[in-house]
Amino acid sequence: MSKLETADVQVHFTEHGSAHGQPILLLHGWPDDASTWDDLIARLSGNRYRLIVPTIRGFGESVFKHDGAPRTANSGILALDAIALMDGLGIERFSAVGHDWGSNIAEALAIGWADRVERIALLSSMPRMGGLPTPPFWHSQLDWYHWFMATKRGAKAIAEDRRAFTHLHWENWGPDGWFDEQTFDRVAQSFDNPDWLAVTLHSYRSRWDEAEPDPRSLWLEQKIKETRTVSLPAVYFQGQEDGVNPPQVSENVYKKFTGSFERILLQNVGHFPQREDPEAVARELTVFLGGAP
Repeated sequence: MSKLETADVQVHFTEHGSAHGQPILLLHGWPDDASTWDDLIARLSGNRYRLIVPTIRGFGESVFKHDGAPRTANSGILALDAIALMDGLGIERFSAVGHDWGSNIAEALAIGWADRVERIALLSSMPRMGGLPTPPFWHSQLDWYHWFMATKRGAKAIAEDRRAFTHLHWENWGPDGWFDEQTFDRVAQSFDNPDWLAVTLHSYRSRWDEAEPDPRSLWLEQKIKETRTVSLPAVYFQGQEDGVNPPQVSENVYKKFTGSFERILLQNVGHFPQREDPEAVARELTVFLGGAP
């Protein structure tokens, strides 16, 4: 485990594969941690790729450096953490693979640093370019936890039992029995970070205008809203059993991409494709990452 210090955060990360390979940034989501990529790394490591796997601020060992730092976690500020990491590693050009929150970080990187991001692979969470509309009622029902976190009572309840709250999402978002309790217990240790709740609340509240984005990222958040489409090569992974973003949510995602694009449907897979079917994800990513721009 290595670390890189930004102005506010000590970002922990690991590297795998070849130091001279094609740089690939792997960005985890919520409620999860960087171990979400372990099975994928085992299939992708080798001489072809240089895999960089950070832990998002407020998770695990990625901690804030001082009490005065704002505990913000909108996509724009998380993308600034990611680009600071790549700058610190001296990596100019790279591809980004993101799941859930990481999907939106990858999108933000592609919009904010179009000259540096070669390709993006998005897993399970839709891009927000063009603005984030209020979901229809049927989808808002699946997104109940967003609205729960916007309330003081909801925040208090989560603070009192964050493991029960996150465990419920693992249960609801995939097929019955898709995970074992030992895996969840290991991942849930990353939620013991003292600032996990603060960054979680800010992430969800800021996307619905219940909290302001980090001021340092306003230029990027505005650029994401103003951008309707991107032209870089992209792929979207969709689990057919996703319990929070089911297939009908992403049926028209192709309209966001004017370049090479594919939406890959995975059978018997829920919201965590890289955990549930790493073999299929690795196979499709190898094809995608190896293709010509």
